[in-house]
Amino acid sequence: MTGIIGRKIGMTQIYNAEGNVIPVTVVQTGPCVVVQKKQTATDGYNALQVGFGAKKAQRVNKAVQGHMARAGKGAFEVLKEFRLDDVSQYEIGQEIKVGDMFKAGDRVDVSGISKGHGFAGVIKRWSFAGFPGSHGTHEYFRHGGSIGNRSFPGRVRKGKKMAGHWGNEQVSTQNLEVVEIRAEENLMLVRGAVPGAKQGVVILHPAVKR
Repeated sequence: MTGIIGRKIGMTQIYNAEGNVIPVTVVQTGPCVVVQKKQTATDGYNALQVGFGAKKAQRVNKAVQGHMARAGKGAFEVLKEFRLDDVSQYEIGQEIKVGDMFKAGDRVDVSGISKGHGFAGVIKRWSFAGFPGSHGTHEYFRHGGSIGNRSFPGRVRKGKKMAGHWGNEQVSTQNLEVVEIRAEENLMLVRGAVPGAKQGVVILHPAVKR
């Protein structure tokens, strides 16, 4: 497997063998259930579709209920595909657990939806300095200032930092250390913070920039 689905429980701290405090994020990782096997012959690529998290069957439409019924584990809250070179070693309905993929000392990349902060100005959103509090500044303390030139390019450039919706977007934190795996509880303790709010869904991959 190239990844696993989890749920951010929250942050805490533990002590290592030397007595040092380590800040960790607790992630409930699976077990994930194989719902569908995609193969090059039928789908054009190899991948596993896995489900995570329980959901009431009546809150899923009939088409998706029939799709998930193949696994025989009820309805899932999240469905996610992971590309693989060979899917023959997996079976529909098989459980994939965190202890089968990661161990303490590994490095992982964690992706999730960041906390949403609503509409924010440029000072809160982009850490702009604002304008002087004196020397004639009048009703223009927290503005963004000029956003472009008049003749060239004659427009506002793409990506210009301005006020707008802050957060609630896909964020990836790379190269985090796996401090501990508690396989019997399906928990992973990752050093540092991961994106998103508590109870948010996250995707964990082996680190690509270790």
